[in-house]
Amino acid sequence: MNKSVKDVAAGTAGGIAQVLVGQPFDIVKVRMQTAPKGTYSGMVHCAGGILKNEGPLAFYKGTLTPLLGIGVCVSIQFGVIEYMKRLFTQQNLAAGTGGPEGKDLNAAQLVASGVAAGLANGFVSGPVEHIRIRLQTQPSVNPPYNGPFDAMKKIYTAHGIQGIFKGQGVTFLREATGYGVYFLAYEKLVQREMRVKGIKREELSAVNAVLYGAAAGYALWAVIYPIDMVKSRMQTDGFTVATGRRYATSLDCVRQVLRTEGPRAFLRGLAPTLIRSPFANGATFLGFEMANQFLNSF
Repeated sequence: MNKSVKDVAAGTAGGIAQVLVGQPFDIVKVRMQTAPKGTYSGMVHCAGGILKNEGPLAFYKGTLTPLLGIGVCVSIQFGVIEYMKRLFTQQNLAAGTGGPEGKDLNAAQLVASGVAAGLANGFVSGPVEHIRIRLQTQPSVNPPYNGPFDAMKKIYTAHGIQGIFKGQGVTFLREATGYGVYFLAYEKLVQREMRVKGIKREELSAVNAVLYGAAAGYALWAVIYPIDMVKSRMQTDGFTVATGRRYATSLDCVRQVLRTEGPRAFLRGLAPTLIRSPFANGATFLGFEMANQFLNSF
């Protein structure tokens, strides 16, 4: 099997694991990010309200979109990151750097690889997350959309392709910044493990894959959370002034939030994200590493 095909397949496994583990936390995060100030006193209040008013299945509202889309997104991330790593490895070998096999990539190479993966991923994650957020925040009584495909159809019919890709600029910023840090943190931890223990990558234990994935997830969110909050606001905003649009651009969103809600608003919903992160990102890298080891055994 072609190496790139294996990377994409293993990334899909990681993406599915991420969605199944992280979705309940994500809906609480999105509700807290997008609700008017004072709606929720905290994470427990928000989660309790969802459970009481909408039932336990509401925590998986809009899951079909990320289950299909995030699987594709994570496969793109890992497909691109692994391709870039092989490209830099070849450059290292030609230059006589990066260790005997050229695989010890430096920080700049890892960040560049992560940025490339994030930008490639953004073309899919933007519309996928837009549709998911619309479904997560719509009312349970008389909802405007009857699922992801109905949402896509209605949004495209009314607002065209621009409607589907609403908030795309800030999405690209989030993905490029976040995945540059994300893969840098994970790969440096894996490199250290291999160097200290004298092992090959396929010998990395499941426990360490989870721990390093969790650490990488915290590094990612430490950098991008305010950007993610702006993205959520843009993707739940009205499409036109007539339909309740509040923000002309992402920068306008930042200015208005600062003026009316203060800087703390950019961290609203952070608690469920920090709780979700080690589980979702640990599951992502565990799924990828285990699937990769399995596929490489053929």
